[in-house]
Amino acid sequence: MKNNAQIAYFSMEIALQSSIPTYAGGLGILAGDTIRSAADMGLPMVAVTLLAHKGYFHQKLDETGWQTEEPVQWQVDDYLTLLDARTFVEIEGRKVVLQVWQYEVKGVSGNIVPVYLLDADLEENSDNDRVLTHYLYGGDDYYRLCQEVILGIGGVRILHALGHDGFFNRYHMNEGHAALLVVELLDELVRDQDDKEITQAHFDALRPHCVFTTHTPVPAGHDKFPLDMVYRVLGRTGPFVHCEWAFCPAGELNMTFLALNNSHFVNGVAKRHRQISQQMFGGIDIDAITNGVHVATWASASMQNLFDRFISGWREDYASLRSAIKIPQQDIWNAHMEAKHELIEYCNRQCNMGLDKDILTLGFARRATAYKRPLLLFEDIDRLQAIAERSGPIQIVFAGKAHPHDKRGKELIQSVFRMQKMLRNSVNICYLPEYHLLLLKREKPPKVYFEIV
Repeated sequence: MKNNAQIAYFSMEIALQSSIPTYAGGLGILAGDTIRSAADMGLPMVAVTLLAHKGYFHQKLDETGWQTEEPVQWQVDDYLTLLDARTFVEIEGRKVVLQVWQYEVKGVSGNIVPVYLLDADLEENSDNDRVLTHYLYGGDDYYRLCQEVILGIGGVRILHALGHDGFFNRYHMNEGHAALLVVELLDELVRDQDDKEITQAHFDALRPHCVFTTHTPVPAGHDKFPLDMVYRVLGRTGPFVHCEWAFCPAGELNMTFLALNNSHFVNGVAKRHRQISQQMFGGIDIDAITNGVHVATWASASMQNLFDRFISGWREDYASLRSAIKIPQQDIWNAHMEAKHELIEYCNRQCNMGLDKDILTLGFARRATAYKRPLLLFEDIDRLQAIAERSGPIQIVFAGKAHPHDKRGKELIQSVFRMQKMLRNSVNICYLPEYHLLLLKREKPPKVYFEIV
């Protein structure tokens, strides 16, 4: 199979549609929107990610707000196509065979960006290796490192198995999970040039091909693995032995630094995030590209109908949405209220909280973890109640999952539930379970309108 793609986009998670549970939150949402936009623009791109047989998880919230998790049950072959290509990676000296599934993202002009999802659940593999592509972000650090070996090293190898010969012009790492592709590409350079070891010249030759987007503004969001674990998983041969000085300068493998140091272009996801990242990673030149959205995916049906009436061809040219400033304000308000009515109906069906479409509604839909600060609204309860009394009723809609191992994140959800009871007479609070994609155009209502971050 030949393909003229020049860009390979790697991401641990990609939100393709809500029935395909290969995403957890904002990182996957951005990846999905990037791929849809690339398809619209006709960019010569492919994407690489992992299959998640059991998904991220189904979220269950009890009456106190305590979260429990259940595996996602879905039929892979109902949504993806199994390809003939196979490859392998070495983990602790074992050969772990990988197969690959394909999902096609079709752009507005008919251009297709194929998404390749790597899968280790094969009879040839041991039981422990088969589950490496079962859970998105599941398990401990060892499990995570093995997954990142599959994504970075296995991802490069599967592209060759699929007929993509030679280097791509660009390998885009969406966060550090895929940074081990650097190791595989360096290994390829050494083999192709019949050299005996990696030198600085190989790094210099590779760097122009790599691009890196960093997302997380706190140290806890960047994967680090101790050197003994790295050697256990990858062995004591190849690039890590010869270039420990480059990959593990502080006695650990820092996936973010691996990507940063070997990319010719690095960007944060907002101007402010660029400033924070510059402080976190001193000496690295980091640019800023503020996150956007794929409007045709995320605009509500009522807003899309409004755009269709007033802005011809907006799906083909999002810049034309600048003309929305000329749309009569009453028409915008009517479309907004139609979308809000759907949201309120859905919330009341799910939570029975009696929300009202004519009341000011605040939405907070983010992964439930401490640095996202879900309790910020409740820092000054007296002030919040005074605002509601002085200016009119307020209702708040929350949604978000805590990672199964994030006890503090689960406790934050419980705290919101406590606020719900404490403020029930002044501020109505609804916490929606199951934070996932409900807005894709191909899907049926109910629809929920959130910015997913």
